[in-house]
Amino acid sequence: MPDQFSIRRDAYITYLCGLENALRSDDRRRVSEARGVLARLRHSFVEGRQYQAYEIVFQHDPPQGDGSEPETWLLVGGLFSLHPLNWRGGGGSRSFGASLGRLQKKLESPVVDRRLTQLLAKDKQALPHYLRQTIRLLSAHDVPVHYERLLSDLLVLLGKDHRGDRASRVRLTWAQEYYTLASAKPAKGHDQPPTDSPETTQ
Repeated sequence: MPDQFSIRRDAYITYLCGLENALRSDDRRRVSEARGVLARLRHSFVEGRQYQAYEIVFQHDPPQGDGSEPETWLLVGGLFSLHPLNWRGGGGSRSFGASLGRLQKKLESPVVDRRLTQLLAKDKQALPHYLRQTIRLLSAHDVPVHYERLLSDLLVLLGKDHRGDRASRVRLTWAQEYYTLASAKPAKGHDQPPTDSPETTQ
């Protein structure tokens, strides 16, 4: 059974995905409310205005631990606000590296290779900046991100074990899934990766 920390993390990501679903609603009130919340989450990147995002994050009770988890939740909320397109469908490759692999499959550009290299090389202080840049690039080309997986990975990369074996395995997985998807041949009868299902799943 999942522990209480995992349950809280899942609930937070489910909440974020609910905002994505609300944006697609025919209910103008729901759309307006979702846009307002996403705007507040974007303020997590604005010096002196982070408090507007704090309220959203802390109402979901992030575990305290070594103190890095609330900051990671704040970062993931901010990244989601820039690109509210969650990876749908279970199984298979779905790390942040997999999203970049999908992007490279679309663009076939050395820019994407450089983005991956930067992300794998940066320390915990510099990584959030490069994640924001990369999220904007993914958003520009409608490539989804598996935010549940991203939160899980960033809790390692930005936590106390950021220089340990777990962090090394996360980076290795990002690289492996990137190159697997970037070089994959389209399925027979398809020019693009399969379209995701309409329901959001974790």
